[in-house]
Amino acid sequence: MIEFTSCRKSIAECLQTKRFAIAHLYNEEKPMAMHIHDCYEIYYSVTGGKRFLIDNKYYDIKPGDIFVINQYESHYLDQIDSMVHERIIISIYPDYIKHLSTPETNLDYCFTHRTCDFSHRVELTKEQQQRFIYYIHKMSSVSGFGSDVLEQTTFSELLVMINSQFRAQCDLEGFNDNYQYNSQVAEILEYINKNINNEITIKSLADNFYLSESYICRIFKAETGTTINKYLTARRISIAKSLLDVGLSVTEVCEKSGFHDYSNFLKAFTKAVGISPKKYSQYSSS
Repeated sequence: MIEFTSCRKSIAECLQTKRFAIAHLYNEEKPMAMHIHDCYEIYYSVTGGKRFLIDNKYYDIKPGDIFVINQYESHYLDQIDSMVHERIIISIYPDYIKHLSTPETNLDYCFTHRTCDFSHRVELTKEQQQRFIYYIHKMSSVSGFGSDVLEQTTFSELLVMINSQFRAQCDLEGFNDNYQYNSQVAEILEYINKNINNEITIKSLADNFYLSESYICRIFKAETGTTINKYLTARRISIAKSLLDVGLSVTEVCEKSGFHDYSNFLKAFTKAVGISPKKYSQYSSS
């Protein structure tokens, strides 16, 4: 299996083959704004970094951390080290994991189990971190006869390990991953996500929290690394994708995801996803 040095190329390979692809990155590519993918993502940090904003949850990144992100969750990597930031990213076609799962073993669990108190972060032991690197090296180095089988079995073992640890964390009563933000920004994020299908402007947010427009924009950008408008758009597109996947019409999705203006919805969705909402709907139902 080719180990890519570009996350974008890895995602493209994943979507083309409808399997999975690996990117091993050392330096930052052109920074992405708040974004979503049409594939699952396993993000493994080798050297650690600064901060990860996934939907409305905020994480400091430590060496050896894994993050599991599904195709509806908007995310943004903020303030990574300028010199070296080594990480391994696995892009996975969602239906491929369903194909590998069995009635007894749901390998999709870590991407679909989303209670209000869950964590995107999967904390691995030192031994599990070593096993993760072993699996990556094995998948990247196999060649010749049977390589596809070896890649698939190794990938399945990796998913079993990650899901086992994810489930163990979920079973811990009162598990708290300590993702925290500035208290004002935490309240703003909570308000946005509770009212995401309504019209939200910077002015309405500022009025609601009795803050000036310039101040609320400044503290939000300082804490999250992205702007309020970019965050709103990314979250609404995440919601729109999930609604299109369950069969709602494009018009219904426009309203329920909070865009309201049909023309703006078409432009924003097409720019973020790469295809129009109508084509995405046809593609997801096929």
